[in-house]
Amino acid sequence: MRIDLHTHSTASDGTDAPAELVHNAARAGLDVVALTDHDTVAGHAAAITALRAVAPELTLVPGAELSCRLGAVSLHMLAYLFDPTDAALAREMELVRTDRFRRARAMVERCRELGAPITWDQVMRVAGDGAVGRPHVATALVDVGVVASIDEAFTADWIGSEGRAYVEKRELDPFRAVELVREAGGVTVFAHPAAVKRGRVVPEGVLGALADAGLDGIEVDHEDHDAPTRARLRALAAECGLLTTGSSDYHGSRKAVPLGAHTTAPEVLEELLDRATGARPVTGR
Repeated sequence: MRIDLHTHSTASDGTDAPAELVHNAARAGLDVVALTDHDTVAGHAAAITALRAVAPELTLVPGAELSCRLGAVSLHMLAYLFDPTDAALAREMELVRTDRFRRARAMVERCRELGAPITWDQVMRVAGDGAVGRPHVATALVDVGVVASIDEAFTADWIGSEGRAYVEKRELDPFRAVELVREAGGVTVFAHPAAVKRGRVVPEGVLGALADAGLDGIEVDHEDHDAPTRARLRALAAECGLLTTGSSDYHGSRKAVPLGAHTTAPEVLEELLDRATGARPVTGR
């Protein structure tokens, strides 16, 4: 069984529409895929419709990737199988999404002050109906020829963490995120916890505290983790009693990592399903 528990669609910063993502997941030979757009569940309905139309053998795990911050460090929390109508969690996600517009506008202005001829209208065209974010600003920078690639935009010169055009956004405290998701019947996995190229990394001791607060797992097998990092994270997970997952963090053409590049063990998914009470996976059947 091939299980990919971290993907993005055009509902946030991926380039595949939700229906297209489902179709591509089936073509990639996946058995289970989770849709985890940033701070939104807007793509779930279209993904479920497509699942039933074109991918009867595929199972969809509904989820989201929550934007969090601990001190000076931004981090992401994968949330699965929560009740999307839960008022407290829905409100926090909406507040984060709303602030994304303010932040993106401010980054566009900073980029323009630095000589990049991008516009807010251009960034919004890139984002479409999705929750606007840094990748959309990065794409605009590529489109006008200021940088050669998305990765080059995510540097200190432009919109990388602490970059010249970087602007902070509203983010959840990770302990509060774990609490909110649990209260909504869901489960949580700390996304790419040691991805150094994304900025400063949360101290490893925080994992134990998050585990005590109800964190269910950590994403170990990820493109941004090398082999020694994965080994260290597995040891930490065992020490803290956390599950370990693997995934592609697929963003379509915005990143080079294909669907199913890294996967989760079936027994880990079963444990997550056993713990969740807010929602259930959806099958094409």
